Amino acid sequence: MSTYFAHPTAVIDEGCTIGDGTKIWHFSHIMQHAVIGENCNLGQNVVVSPKVVLGRNVKVQNNVSIYTGVICEDDVFLGPSMVFTNVVNPRSAINRRNDYQKTYVGRGASIGANATIVCGNNIGKYAFIGAGTVITKEVPAYSLWVGNPGKQIGWMSEYGHRLKFDEDGLAVCEESGEQYRLLMNQVSKI
Repeated sequence: MSTYFAHPTAVIDEGCTIGDGTKIWHFSHIMQHAVIGENCNLGQNVVVSPKVVLGRNVKVQNNVSIYTGVICEDDVFLGPSMVFTNVVNPRSAINRRNDYQKTYVGRGASIGANATIVCGNNIGKYAFIGAGTVITKEVPAYSLWVGNPGKQIGWMSEYGHRLKFDEDGLAVCEESGEQYRLLMNQVSKI
């Protein structure tokens, strides 16, 4: 039996899985068949729809709705009021439940406050999406995105600091000492 905390105002449907050490705060709703890993923290007014998967240590800030089709790996950060979609052409009068698209968020990625992630666009590991950014295309691992529509403006370390690559495609995170290589527009940790 899992040991997690849920505020008395939270609604936890039968048939979901919630890992040990997870905290679910005021007025949140976890729907059936959702899977939430260990040591997650879901803020106030969070909705986790059916079949959503959240890895371990995922932090979900207030007012976030995570719709069917979203999968977040471990250590993902979802900022206040950020938005996922799951249908690209919604119409109130047309049922598109069979058209839900998947959105995959890689390990350690951070998505800022009020950002919008249009469904079907995956977020690479340790990517950083700035506040208010609208993502309409694939986001490579370790990349830094801002704006509407979102544009890549740089690269980020796993530690969460901007990377500056030299002419040989090498960078060192000033805070952690981690080393990275940029090759063919892809970053890897050395």
